[in-house]
Amino acid sequence: MQKTKTYLSETVMNLKPSGIRRFFDLAASMEGVISLGVGEPDFVTSWSVREACILSLEQGYTSYTANAGLLELREEISRYLARNFQILYDPNSEIVVTVGASQALDLALRAIINPGDEVIVVEPSFVSYAPLVSLAGGVPVFVQTDGKQEFKLQPEQIEKTITSRTKAMILCSPNNPTGTVLNRRELEAISAIVQKYDLIVISDEIYAELAYDEPYTSFPSIPHMQERTILVNGFSKGFAMTGWRLGFIAAPKEFAQAILKIHQYAMMCAPTMAQYGAIEALKNGESDVEEMKKSYRRRRNYFVQSLNELGLSCHLPGGAFYAFPSIQSTGLTSEQFAERLLMEEKVAVVPGNVFGQSGEGYIRCSYASSMEQLQEAIRRMKRFLERL
Repeated sequence: MQKTKTYLSETVMNLKPSGIRRFFDLAASMEGVISLGVGEPDFVTSWSVREACILSLEQGYTSYTANAGLLELREEISRYLARNFQILYDPNSEIVVTVGASQALDLALRAIINPGDEVIVVEPSFVSYAPLVSLAGGVPVFVQTDGKQEFKLQPEQIEKTITSRTKAMILCSPNNPTGTVLNRRELEAISAIVQKYDLIVISDEIYAELAYDEPYTSFPSIPHMQERTILVNGFSKGFAMTGWRLGFIAAPKEFAQAILKIHQYAMMCAPTMAQYGAIEALKNGESDVEEMKKSYRRRRNYFVQSLNELGLSCHLPGGAFYAFPSIQSTGLTSEQFAERLLMEEKVAVVPGNVFGQSGEGYIRCSYASSMEQLQEAIRRMKRFLERL
């Protein structure tokens, strides 16, 4: 009998697989590969954090926590945000602990989107933003930033895309994949547009700990922005806790309680042992974060200078641990460059086009690798470019 219908969601069927994953899978099947593709710290989680987790297991803390997370952790998050970014959130009603920042993004979008609502996605963007908007029933609308302006979002670009259906915007600073950081003056200019058109902002600040050249400005710290911002953050990047899968949202009570409602049905709570580790990270782990940050800064300076010396033009990223050099001078597309570099010199990078149309002509290189690996990667890239 001929099949006449599918049982799968059309939205899911129309989603493209992650472009990053294909290169990870290719690299994993080869020996001797230097991977500059993974967006993950190369540091192990601080011992005191691991010890706190082990202690929680030994003491038998293996049950569910409150849906919003351990109150002690939420109180530490509240103190952390006040101490580092000068923003105040009530730990009882305005903070929710999630299973990574990725779940926090998903929950935030589902909490605010009605079918057909438009959400502005700034490109190049992290690969999950647009799919998560679509899965929530919304319509992603893309704003393309320009490498000649170091991929900094311009307020007039936002205004051109706004329609009667525009509800929200996803902002990411420091940015994945470009490493670009928006300073306070630039964020204030964006906030004027947000106010003018009554927008909600989902501010992805997972790389906030990794801003190198000037004090970091959190978007809800801009006047009048906290009331219309859902702040997404977590422990993966700055605290080197990727596998712990622990993030959080901080938002006005109306948003936070709507997010909590979804979270309690979809996930119940974040892993208990990880939450005890996170308490320790916030209480005593910031000196370890500072040491990691110093190391990333040294690697950034070496790697970006080396890329420019190779003829791959690259702005100095202000944060995160990514360089986003142009490969346009080679005459290859992003995918051609990345695939040939992997096959011929066993260096894995991510083609820029997987982060959106404005990423074509660029590649993303993570410098969260040892200095020795970065130096060897540069040598291999030099050989590759000389053959071209």
